[in-house]
Amino acid sequence: MPERPGPSRPAEYRIEDLARHSGATVRTIRGYQDRGLLPRPERRGRANVYRDTHLSRLRQIAGLLDRGYTLASIKELLEAWDAGRGLGGVLGLVAEVERPWSDEEAARMTRAELNEKFGGTRDDAAVEDAVELGVLVRLPETPDEFLVPSPQELAVAAELHAAGVPLLAISGHLRELRAQVEHIAGRFLDFTTEYVFQQYLDHPPTDAEATEAASLVRRLRPLAQQTVDAELARAMRALATRYLRHHLGETAISAPAESTPASTSPDPGPGPGPAADAAEPVPLPAATVRAVRELVGTEHIAAFIAAAAEREVRARTMDALAARR
Repeated sequence: MPERPGPSRPAEYRIEDLARHSGATVRTIRGYQDRGLLPRPERRGRANVYRDTHLSRLRQIAGLLDRGYTLASIKELLEAWDAGRGLGGVLGLVAEVERPWSDEEAARMTRAELNEKFGGTRDDAAVEDAVELGVLVRLPETPDEFLVPSPQELAVAAELHAAGVPLLAISGHLRELRAQVEHIAGRFLDFTTEYVFQQYLDHPPTDAEATEAASLVRRLRPLAQQTVDAELARAMRALATRYLRHHLGETAISAPAESTPASTSPDPGPGPGPAADAAEPVPLPAATVRAVRELVGTEHIAAFIAAAAEREVRARTMDALAARR
């Protein structure tokens, strides 16, 4: 047990007591001492004596580790703090970065409400998949209820399911999308770090520098989403049009007939009567359309098919004229 402090005497701890109060292990405390993160204890006879300053330092280290700092970074920060530069600005910067990056608020949903939202069918496998992805979070105190971190994301899944997409296909798509979005987020952070934040991160920042960096985070926070929104809208417009043309071309391509003056029209020879002159859509095999696309490109499919048909008609006309001789 720690020795109780007197009126002017601070608390004293053995290493086992310090470990119990701080939540760290004895081995971890000794490791911090070896790394220079924790001051050495006072030696009193054969015993090592720790004080409240050691307990406070262990709690600071634990808090910074929880925020994702490495031990090397923590050592630099603590050295700066010991030199009188303070940690207030740095912790304010950390808090700004750790704030939610969306104004969306989490919601709660019962299992019955979830089933109803997705067509009234109970699908345990899909729910487990959603829990694994973090789309749903189990609430231990209410097993029949879930926390929904992003109601918008769940609403998108419900609309896709109502349109006919299987739930497991939706979760598979989300996994793929998440990896791509994390790559985009990483690139944005690399970009802004290189040109904006490197000046604050290549050394332990002062309180003023950390406060200035936190202000920049607040200003730049919406830019990533705004940029992605604009680029996604542009890409969807371009690609959706291309996809539509591609898939319509797969099923039916119409070769419009060209009107030719009667004086220059060749003798059609044997063949269908005047009713065949009317321009009508002509369904073509998908394999034929693919072959033409690979040869001349999507934009020239109709012109190529019309030219090929015209050449064939002219060839047959020449054959018919030669046969009359």
